[in-house]
Amino acid sequence: MVHDLMADTEPVELRSSWMSTAQYDPDDKSLEITLDDGKSYTYLGVPSQVYQGLITAPSAGRYFIANIKGRFAES
Repeated sequence: MVHDLMADTEPVELRSSWMSTAQYDPDDKSLEITLDDGKSYTYLGVPSQVYQGLITAPSAGRYFIANIKGRFAES
């Protein structure tokens, strides 16, 4: 399923054993990931295709490690 990026200003639940939600801002290309323990991290300059991949991945955690962690600046 493809999400409308303009509608994705609300958090989207992730399929992950340790990540809870992702929230994407298409205007500034920021991605906020919230973990199950309540901590959240914001990544800057994330292309919409990467966000789409994250929210549709069978394992969001694996996708995050392969495509986001260490590749984008954290704020």
